[in-house]
Parts: sequence; C-alpha cells; structure tokens
Amino acid sequence: MKTLIAAYSGVLRGERQAEADRSQRSHGGPALSREGSGRWGECHGAGVMDLREDFLERALWQAGTGSSILSALQDLFSVTWLNRSKVEKQLQVISVLQWVLSFLVLGVACSAILMYIFCTDCWLIAVLYFTWLVFDWNTPKKGGRRSQWVRNWAVWRYFRDYFPIQLVKTHNLLTTRNYIFGYHPHGIMGLGAFCNFSTEATEVSKKFPGIRPYLATLAGNFRMPVLREYLMSGGICPVSRDTIDYLLSKNGSGNAIIIVVGGAAESLSSMPGKNAVTLRNRKGFVKLALRHGADLVPIYSFGENEVYKQVIFEEGSWGRWVQKKFQKYIGFAPCIFHGRGLFSSDTWGLVPYSKPITTVVGEPITIPKLEHPTQQDIDLYHTMYMEALVKLFDKHKTKFGLPETEVLEVN
Repeated sequence: MKTLIAAYSGVLRGERQAEADRSQRSHGGPALSREGSGRWGECHGAGVMDLREDFLERALWQAGTGSSILSALQDLFSVTWLNRSKVEKQLQVISVLQWVLSFLVLGVACSAILMYIFCTDCWLIAVLYFTWLVFDWNTPKKGGRRSQWVRNWAVWRYFRDYFPIQLVKTHNLLTTRNYIFGYHPHGIMGLGAFCNFSTEATEVSKKFPGIRPYLATLAGNFRMPVLREYLMSGGICPVSRDTIDYLLSKNGSGNAIIIVVGGAAESLSSMPGKNAVTLRNRKGFVKLALRHGADLVPIYSFGENEVYKQVIFEEGSWGRWVQKKFQKYIGFAPCIFHGRGLFSSDTWGLVPYSKPITTVVGEPITIPKLEHPTQQDIDLYHTMYMEALVKLFDKHKTKFGLPETEVLEVN
C-alpha cells in the first residue's frame, strides 16, 4: 500500500510540474519574473495540485489502514478508566455498598435529618411526614407497599453480579398453599435472603410463579423514617406474630414468609468456613405454621458466611456479654466485622467480599392446620424440618465447593 501511495504521489507531482511549465510558456518567461497575475496563476495551480495530492494520499491511507483505526479505537477504550469490565465492577461495588449503608445508617440518619428540619423554617415538612407516619403506622404489619418498579431496579442486578448470587429451585410450589421459608444461615446481614426474595434480580417470581415472597426482619426497622418505606417497597415486613398471622390468614394464598430462623444469635457465630445454624431450640415458626396450615420450606444459602470476617468473642467474655445484652433488650447483636475497601480488596471496609452465594430452596413439608397444636405436634414437625434441612445441605454441598466430609452443625 505504501508503494502504491508513493507511485501515485509521483504521478501527481509530475502533473503539477507540467502545469507549472505550461504556465511559464504561456507568459513568455519564468513565472517569478512576470506580473502579479502570472505569479498568482502559478501559485494557484500548484496549490490546487497540493490539495489534490494531500486529499488522495489521505484517502488511500485511510482506506488501506481501516484496521489500524479500529485498533486505535480499541486501544482508546482499553484505557483503565474506560474499561467496561472495570466500570461494571465498580458499579457492582457501589450497588452493594449503598445497601449496606442503608441497612446500617439510613434509618438513624433520616431520623436526625427530620429532627433538624423540625428546628428550621422548613419545620412544616417534618410535621407533615410525622403526621402521615402516625396514620400509616400499621401498614408494615399488613405486608407493606410492595413496588415492582423498585424490585426490578437495575442496581439489584449489579448487586447480584458482584458476588454473584444465585437462586436454585428444587421443587414446584402450589399457589393454593401458604408457606413459611426457613432461611439458613443468617450470616452478618443476610445478603442472599435480601437479593433473592426482596428483589427480582434472581427472578424469584418467574421461578415460583404465583408466589409472593415477604422477607421478615426486625420490627424496629419499621419505626425508622424513610428506611421503612425503602424496606416495604421490596416486600420486606416485620417478623412479628401479628404480621405473620395477617399474611397467612387474611391475605389469600400463595404467600411465602421468609424467616431467618437463627436470627441475631446465629449471626454471632458467622465466620468464613463455618456451616452452623441455630435451630434446635427455635420452634416458634413451626407453631405458627401449624396454626395456619402453612407448609414449611427449608432453605440453605451456601456462601452466606463467607462474605464478611468477624471478631468472635468467646463465651464468658465481656464482648459476648455485651452482645447478648443487646440481643435480649434491643433485638439485635452488634458485631465487629469487616469486608474489603471501596477501591481495593486488599484493604478493610464495609463492602463484603465477592464470594459466590447460592441459595437452594428445598422441598416443602406439608403441614396440617391445627388451631391448638400440642408440644408433641410442634416437636414432631420441628424434627422433620431439621432432618429436611440437613438432607438438603448434604445433597448440594459438593456442588458448591464443600467436601463430602463437611457436616452441618445444628445448635
């Protein structure tokens, strides 16, 4: 191609020289010794030829080096700050961090902001919100205000892909029945439970058509302004008897209430490499299932304990004493934990580690409806549930990176 360009350029230069010679002859002498009009004619002719030469050389070069242009563009977009994969990774990190911060500080922060607004000239805004809050106080107990728009936000797909999180269906669920899902383990924040059942990132509604999932969490979260609206929009409700009674008796069929059975006590033993659940003495959810005839569904989330590292206090230590007091009087146990930093996985921060979380939904256990279940009835179905959970764990553990010898510890 370069040879072709050079040859063609030579032809153009020959044409330009011939044009200049003709111009000299037509004026009877050298162009530089003639009048201004002659000089302008020569220069004009040469200028035209220069433009033609430059244009054609450039056209030939561009036609011959299209691949070079594409390569240059690829190089441009491979610059670190424009790299698509790295941009997506940062979006994933931001999407996870916004939920973590919402979970930890949104309620307290919004309460403080509203109190501040109350002391300013905009106090009417705070008064109107608190007035509306009084009238809307019992809405969470009736299932809240689910928003399909919020559940389908693109941010949740980035949230899902960060770990990534996967929902595995093993059996169909009848829409004519109600269900209580027992989610294990709690982990630090129950990130798998949130992503799978409070968003549509893993397509829970398509995998279980006709089933409305309600993730149950601490009732205290719904006393926090703004945070309560955020939680309700995802289908999250208080884990209280009144709420569960309402959803299982006055909200039709096809309801699935997800209860993280181990609760705060289980979160205190959450650590990477440990598969343990707090279940042996947790029987209240079984009693509720019997009173309403709601089927029990065991769920195990592989990898839930891997995303945060925690300082574990030994039994009898002052740290464990403080945690138990918080758990007893407030309903949650403060944990000292850390993940990775916002910009680097080599630093500490609140962003969880990107470890796969796979949530496996087991086979439903058919539960009869008993208005007044006896302790014997409760113990019977509680034992059946524990056995089903262990069986689910053993069946799927090797598929998700655990050795055959791994045993689920039931406390």
